[in-house]
Amino acid sequence: MTARQRRPTVNEREFIERALQSNLRADGRGPFDFRELKIVLCRENGTAEVELGETRVMGCVTAQLVQPYKDRPNEGTLAIFAEFTPMADPAYDPGRPGEEAIELGRVIDRGLRASRAVDLESLCVVAGKVVWSIRVDLHVLDNGGNLIDAANIAALAALSTFQRPECTVGGDDGQPVTLHDPEVRDPVPLTIHLSIAVTFAYSGGGNIMVADPTCEEEAALGGRMTVTLDSSGDVCSIQKADGDGLIPSFVTKCLRIASIKAADITSEFMQQVGWVSRSRLGFQRLLTITY
Repeated sequence: MTARQRRPTVNEREFIERALQSNLRADGRGPFDFRELKIVLCRENGTAEVELGETRVMGCVTAQLVQPYKDRPNEGTLAIFAEFTPMADPAYDPGRPGEEAIELGRVIDRGLRASRAVDLESLCVVAGKVVWSIRVDLHVLDNGGNLIDAANIAALAALSTFQRPECTVGGDDGQPVTLHDPEVRDPVPLTIHLSIAVTFAYSGGGNIMVADPTCEEEAALGGRMTVTLDSSGDVCSIQKADGDGLIPSFVTKCLRIASIKAADITSEFMQQVGWVSRSRLGFQRLLTITY
């Protein structure tokens, strides 16, 4: 995600590549070790902040009633948007989302849709007339590399804690729809199925490969591949960006490693974020998740 923005010097690139050839990384991790992950569930409904090492991403969920698409009259909608600001990285310019922000949003959106992370049919209020439209805004606060994995978890954490207003349908024709205040009727949580993204950076067609790359490793290696898996371990999507072509054995190795990492984070996510969501506590909790 940052290889096009940060260009390491020749010495920096050679240092990183030679260290990785010896299974060494600048921060002391092994090739497939992840940085410490922290999830902060904020007070506001559907808001969560994720820290993955020095990378920080905040996810915010909102919802509104809209007309469904004509070809999917019984389904609500899900849209993912990402925003980069100079606060996250001096390379980012203020204003409209750039190419990197659009790419990040699309990768997260593709993974969540392919895995059916959100039950869109449960968002239907009146078939063919009124459905819920869910929007997830991802704000990159600090760019320390591997934005995709951090943004994926931020989106899932925000969706898991979001509760839409309860609504009822009245009238002979099923209209109008009445929204109820949370103090009158309990809001309704979304139906979520976890899908975890695991990103690898590589070079030389896979001769050098690391999981959870820092921004320096992303820039030095140049190639990136992201695997999204659901809670059953099934591969939902694979996205490759930049870098050389890959041989099948490399892809198979990535899938095997991603399956292990995704299973670990899914189990911990269910224990921590799921418990806090169900408890509906009104204060902030800090969750530390270890891969």
